[in-house]
Amino acid sequence: MPRHRSSRVHEPPPLPAGGLSPLVRMRLEALYRCYNHREFVHPDPLELLYAYKDPRDREIAGMVASTLAFGRVSQILNSAGAVLSQLGKPRQALERATRSGLEKAFAGFRHRFVAGRELVDLLYAVKSITERWGTLEAAFLDGFQESDETVLAAAERFVSALRASCGCDVNYLLPQPERGSACKRLHLFLRWMIRRDEVDPGGWESIPASKLVCPVDTHMHRIGRALGFTRRARPDGRCALEITGALRAADPADPVRFDFGLTRLGIRRDGDVAGFIRACGRK
Repeated sequence: MPRHRSSRVHEPPPLPAGGLSPLVRMRLEALYRCYNHREFVHPDPLELLYAYKDPRDREIAGMVASTLAFGRVSQILNSAGAVLSQLGKPRQALERATRSGLEKAFAGFRHRFVAGRELVDLLYAVKSITERWGTLEAAFLDGFQESDETVLAAAERFVSALRASCGCDVNYLLPQPERGSACKRLHLFLRWMIRRDEVDPGGWESIPASKLVCPVDTHMHRIGRALGFTRRARPDGRCALEITGALRAADPADPVRFDFGLTRLGIRRDGDVAGFIRACGRK
């Protein structure tokens, strides 16, 4: 895996003087206690990972579920569920798989604008990576340094290795951090695998949760702007780092643990985004 560092990977800026107010910290903690339970997970592609006790299967299931996490959630669950059902035991299935066999198995696959070819490229890349490094975690760790402020630099090298393994320069399922994208699905995968609590199942043991970057979608972007965590007009990579920096002020050891609760506010029918923002002292 290449060891170079792209100049386009930026670390988060320091939080403005004063950091988060005690009120915002208190509200974030209350939100975590309220929503961080499995009863609030459905419907979410994360729920597909709970069926896998072996981290070697779970990391592959997590890669499939996270890369397909765009579009309507019902469609995501159907598409990712169908792929995982076809694979059965993901690690064993990919060990035995050939590219031609994968192409035959997923010839009719389609998730929105992603067809079977891109899915096969992803699965074959995962197969190649695990054959070389043993696990996806080991491949990721090969590009990770303890001195890194976040997982961003390692994530860029990890995606580059996946792309090189399947010989594809363009694949929507494998976004590249160096291009300035928020890479929400990639950071979602890392959250699932690195964190462990009642919601996130974990499985990767060697990377501290303090290095994670918040997965930023339209819901998180809107809430982050309203709370003053970011002023970015778009949910891009810089925006994700700014929101992560704000959450790190609330919990330096595990800033992304607030992500699940905050996004529930935006996607659940009983979520009250406006009320939460007011309770935080923001208008």
